[in-house]
Amino acid sequence: MPITIAIVEDDPRIRSTLATILSREEDCRCVGQYGSAEEALREIPKDPPEVVIMDINLPGINGVECVRRLSKLSPRCHILMLTVFNDTETIFNALRAGAVGYLTKPVRAAELLSAVRDVIGGGAPMTSSIARLVVQSFQTPQPAETEGEGLSPREREVLDYLAKGYLYKEIAEMMQVSYSTVRTHIERIYGKLHVQSRSQAVARYFGHEG
Repeated sequence: MPITIAIVEDDPRIRSTLATILSREEDCRCVGQYGSAEEALREIPKDPPEVVIMDINLPGINGVECVRRLSKLSPRCHILMLTVFNDTETIFNALRAGAVGYLTKPVRAAELLSAVRDVIGGGAPMTSSIARLVVQSFQTPQPAETEGEGLSPREREVLDYLAKGYLYKEIAEMMQVSYSTVRTHIERIYGKLHVQSRSQAVARYFGHEG
């Protein structure tokens, strides 16, 4: 049976190109093309494909949030990111949200097809530069035993939201505090953990917890 695949990509030209690449293969079948996360979240759970190729820069709900929601609605879908974003923070947000692979645009047809087959086989395909960033993040020196212990319950709550990929504005709304209060919490978290970015804070804190 061919691998069933859905594409979530707002650029119709790219969407069409991806569908064409997939349709040429006997073991692949494109069963859905969606231009927004909202459309994908509405339609995909009705008849979930085996693989979802997901962009990040979507209108409305972004790709990372779509991954998070879709992973809950259709947990058997293997979600493969295909995006221009290659920064550590975005990569980890997508992987934490539930993505099992991460490719960067532009992607060669052979690489895309190999990745689709790989995720079905239980792999976690990544563009080589992305894989290197992931490896480097785990090579970050571990914090001293006391690091992280000084975080207040509120700061730990903020850090949990950061790990899940929420924006500062969204965190403020969920915690029912002001945007500036969230920024203050984050500045204190960075200071206590001796880091300078969201991804470093998440990696250091949760690495310490593990």
